[in-house]
Amino acid sequence: MKYGFEDFTPGRSFPLGPKLVTAEEIIEFAEEFDPQPMHLSEEAGKASILGGLAASGWHTCGMLMRMTVDSYISHSPSQAGLGVDLVEWKKPVLAGDTLSGTTTVIDQRVSKTRPGMGVVKLRHELQNQRGQIVCIVELNAMLATSAETANA
Repeated sequence: MKYGFEDFTPGRSFPLGPKLVTAEEIIEFAEEFDPQPMHLSEEAGKASILGGLAASGWHTCGMLMRMTVDSYISHSPSQAGLGVDLVEWKKPVLAGDTLSGTTTVIDQRVSKTRPGMGVVKLRHELQNQRGQIVCIVELNAMLATSAETANA
């Protein structure tokens, strides 16, 4: 394990991405989970306020999740998500965009009700290749505070 609970101190940041977003994956996600026209064709996307073939906001959140797993979750004693406090889709994510970003630890505390567990509040910000913020997510996650608990 690269990171322990003690490494998730307020102010600490973890890099996310980069992730190239393809037209094929936008359409594939939309066909299964969010089949709105602007997520299914370039023409419909251009005719919408989004300006082109755009990823569903839920697809954007899924890509964010993958980037967090690749960056630090798979190297930490992560146990569970405890809920999302904020999701903001600031700009459309279009086919051909490259996403990158940062996760910043906002708060860290030991759980009052679960021995061997801690809670961290995280803020994720994703941006496109133009430096525009496309998505902000704030959530709480539970991490084991000891190696014994993490491996149980």
